Amino acid sequence: MIKLIATDMDGSLLNDDHKIDDEFWEVFKEIRKKNIIFSAASGRQYYNLLEKFDSIKDDMLFIAENGTYVVKNGIEFFSVTIDKKDAIELIEIGRGIEGAHIVICGKKSAYIENSDEKLVSEVSRYYSRFEVVEDVTKIEDDILKITLCDFKGSEENSHKHFINYEDKFNIAVSGKLWLDIIHNKANKGAAIKKIQEFFQITPCETMVFGDYLNDLEMVKNAKYSFAMENAHPLLKKEANFIAETNNQNGVVKKIKEILL
Repeated sequence: MIKLIATDMDGSLLNDDHKIDDEFWEVFKEIRKKNIIFSAASGRQYYNLLEKFDSIKDDMLFIAENGTYVVKNGIEFFSVTIDKKDAIELIEIGRGIEGAHIVICGKKSAYIENSDEKLVSEVSRYYSRFEVVEDVTKIEDDILKITLCDFKGSEENSHKHFINYEDKFNIAVSGKLWLDIIHNKANKGAAIKKIQEFFQITPCETMVFGDYLNDLEMVKNAKYSFAMENAHPLLKKEANFIAETNNQNGVVKKIKEILL
């Protein structure tokens, strides 16, 4: 019996226009009648997720910033932050990568150093609260995640610069343009584990959906793990099942097929 459903957003629950299919809202009502916990598990900012789920925000869990910030009923469930000294070192490396821009993701806001129109347009898709500042190393906020928005491609261009830090940080390619750096004890899978422990839910009672490499740990913590048909090949290898693409409403279809 499924007791927990967690889904990634971009490339999974959201279509390529970054919208949730209308059918989801009725399906959500039905799974809540069965007392199934629903969670959005995303690299997106918490405040951005709140906007997406405004009508049901008090009846679900938010796993934001790739598992570093989990919120229930507007209250922090738990968080994992990056030490300021470590953050500065990573920021200096990121600043030197051609085509890449640093985005600092804090509990209060996100921060960028460049007001370039293309960057602001991309950042505003995923971060509802962000500020343009002169120096991101001087912000007064708890740092959840350091992200690079890389217009030359995160997997091809940015990732190689941080290989020597993979023992200390969890470094994940979360999209074609995005590289996420978080504490090595944090990821979506670790967040799922904490939720499972708190609510006494097993992996056999858990269903998850994802499409990219920041979903790898999450699919390993659920028996009913689905990679989207449009997912990264490595995620498809790890997941136990395949769902139709995000543009075919694959997440909602699988929930209906199995649970309703």
